[in-house]
Amino acid sequence: MNMKMRSRTSCKFILLVCFWMCQLANVVVCECSKNMVIFNFGDSNSDTGGYPAAHGIRFGYPDGRAFFHQPSDRLCDGRLILDFLCENLNMSYLTPYLESVRPNFKNGVNFAIGGATILPKNVLFSLSTQVLQFVRFLQLQSKGSEELVDKVDLKKAIYMIDIGQNDLAGAFTYLSQASQVIEKIPSFISEIQDAILGIYKHGGKNFWIHNTGPLGCLPQKIATRNASNSNDVDDHGCVKSMNEAAQAFNHQLRALCEQLRLQMKDTTIVYVDMYAIKYDLIANSSTYGIQNPLMVCCGYGGPPYNYNSNITCRQSGCTLCEESGAYVSWDGVHYTEFANSIVASKILSTNYSTPPLDLHHFCT
Repeated sequence: MNMKMRSRTSCKFILLVCFWMCQLANVVVCECSKNMVIFNFGDSNSDTGGYPAAHGIRFGYPDGRAFFHQPSDRLCDGRLILDFLCENLNMSYLTPYLESVRPNFKNGVNFAIGGATILPKNVLFSLSTQVLQFVRFLQLQSKGSEELVDKVDLKKAIYMIDIGQNDLAGAFTYLSQASQVIEKIPSFISEIQDAILGIYKHGGKNFWIHNTGPLGCLPQKIATRNASNSNDVDDHGCVKSMNEAAQAFNHQLRALCEQLRLQMKDTTIVYVDMYAIKYDLIANSSTYGIQNPLMVCCGYGGPPYNYNSNITCRQSGCTLCEESGAYVSWDGVHYTEFANSIVASKILSTNYSTPPLDLHHFCT
């Protein structure tokens, strides 16, 4: 490599690092002076340790390498989107509901569990079960435990819901047509409605609802798709049928939020378009210094996806990208800290929220 090429590579690297640091700076802005409380319901996209606590295991290296520098019980190399949102509110990271060792529930509780689904209801860690766990938590809190949320802070708690990706992905494993998957979506939405109404019945007034991301852009889904159907790939390499189902889910979820705003006049319901934010990372990857937006950081097999279902991240033989690399996907399903920081900054911009409120609206 000649001197000129080295110089160009060095400059690109420096610009990438500067961009990343700017993103992190945009996320970590601690303007909230009061003690904020968040109750989070969801799946692995926001699970801060519920799955390991529930199953008695720990995720090992390389998870956590980018920030915690040790396994953090998150399926990520660093912080999740939820972690960045908590930092922005000047609050501690959320403790999983099932954590038995020195839990800290002063800032709320994380009921999210990796692998959680909306349906079937009343099974382990489904959305309805997470709501029941919340109700149980309130019953314990009413007894005045010093380790739980203060009653005054509880009144203005934020209730976050980010779930549905696993339901859509699961439906595609046994249904051959996107139209068949889309037919199941009303049952998912109905269950989310029941969850919101259940939380509202127990005093919840501030709801923060994330729609689901572009399922068809996950390297796991692209690498294992039916390669014979070349028409099922969009201009950016994502599986069209899966993204169509995700968009149908999001359309109905948005309509539910609009309906519930009219039905529950004394609530604030913020709908966040995670699909648009995440798809933008793929479609305009060069804007963020990302060269291969569909390439997995922790996987096996090399280009174009570095994903092999037989040798996945955390298994013997998997390979790792450079720690300073700009990747969207950590393991084929979950995002890297780099990507999560960008997504969080977009959420906080309010440009993707309806109504356009940021989290600091709830600080007053």
